[in-house]
Amino acid sequence: MLASLVVCTSGAAVAKAADACSQLVLVVVPGWRDITGVLECHERRGDDWIRVGSRVPVTIGRAGCGWGSGLHPRIDEGPRKREGDGRSPAGVFAIGTAFGAGRTLDTGLAYRPLTAHDWCIDDPTSPHYNRIVDDREVGAEAVRGSTEPMRRDLHLAGDRLYELGFVIEHNAGGEAGCGSCIFAHPWHDAATPTAGCTALAVSELRDLLRWLRAEAHPRFVLLPAAEHRRVWHAWDLPPPGDTP
Repeated sequence: MLASLVVCTSGAAVAKAADACSQLVLVVVPGWRDITGVLECHERRGDDWIRVGSRVPVTIGRAGCGWGSGLHPRIDEGPRKREGDGRSPAGVFAIGTAFGAGRTLDTGLAYRPLTAHDWCIDDPTSPHYNRIVDDREVGAEAVRGSTEPMRRDLHLAGDRLYELGFVIEHNAGGEAGCGSCIFAHPWHDAATPTAGCTALAVSELRDLLRWLRAEAHPRFVLLPAAEHRRVWHAWDLPPPGDTP
């Protein structure tokens, strides 16, 4: 979301992009319409991906998932992520900036402390679409109509949904209508889906943020189990195991 879009046109290109990546967050869901899955963390050791830590339950979009825009090839078979459709983006994505309500956060990612002036713009007609902006810099009119205040606790009666998290860089080029404001953030509970993000228990998210390091060029991958089995080798991903 906050970086330039990298366009890959083949499985080989995905593998090449992964060469510099030594941390990978893998989420596998049973199918396109499922709203729950499992998250695993993997580290590159030589030519292999090695899982570290425990498998963690997550929730995703209320409509399941659909192909997003990221570091993977465009795939025309299967659903595609669109603005407001309730799907989480599937594919391979860079992990961007961490954010939170506190002045500091224990993470190896670049960190953005949020204020009441920070918004993520979900209006496809806006020149700031799919970007986190400060209304003191872009002006109050630029954020008018956005439904994504980043300090939800201050704007939405104490909602702590974005008290900490990180950006999943879906649609980093900001193509209108392709989906915006995709994060990893705390869940409400293990059965409540999101509007399109990936959510997990806040304690597990803190552990994940503590593990992630910007210099490892970390990637976030979300796939239905059948797609994971189909593309893992070509895309240089961890192989299927006891995932759903």
